[in-house]
Amino acid sequence: MSFSIYEASAPVFVNAFVNVQAWLDKAVAEGKDEKALMEARLAPDMYPLSKQIQIASDTAKGAIARLTGIEAPSMADTEASFAELKGRCQKTIDFINSVDRAKFDGAETRQVTLKFPGGMGYHFVGSDYLTSFALPNFFFHLTTTYALLRAAGVAVGKPDFLAHIGAPIKLDAA
Repeated sequence: MSFSIYEASAPVFVNAFVNVQAWLDKAVAEGKDEKALMEARLAPDMYPLSKQIQIASDTAKGAIARLTGIEAPSMADTEASFAELKGRCQKTIDFINSVDRAKFDGAETRQVTLKFPGGMGYHFVGSDYLTSFALPNFFFHLTTTYALLRAAGVAVGKPDFLAHIGAPIKLDAA
């Protein structure tokens, strides 16, 4: 049995958004300034935390849609609170989970075209699109979100980034 495009995409995106929701909960529980964090940036020319999560959402839902040949739901990028960002994460999770796994059949060779403003873009086959563009872009914005929270003093660490795999277990010495 081979490793599928579905396995390399849908659960990866879902697990990551569950983790993001927990990061935002942690920031609230620690009493961090939500309004300041929504606008936090690592550098003046970078997008703020809110936009990082919106782009991660757009990347994930766009990837699933392009790989399966369906339409992604539109989201307005109007989130102004952690609760709204968590809601967006959940809507993204719900969309991904609503896509029948059978829709991914043939995704590795499906033609994917990305068009950017100004007429630029890329042509990919599905497997290259996922591994060369969608996943790296997704994790860029996810890692930036994590870094913004960490830089603001939220007590997140690698276990929070990898929370979906659970705590490590004791292994017998070999």
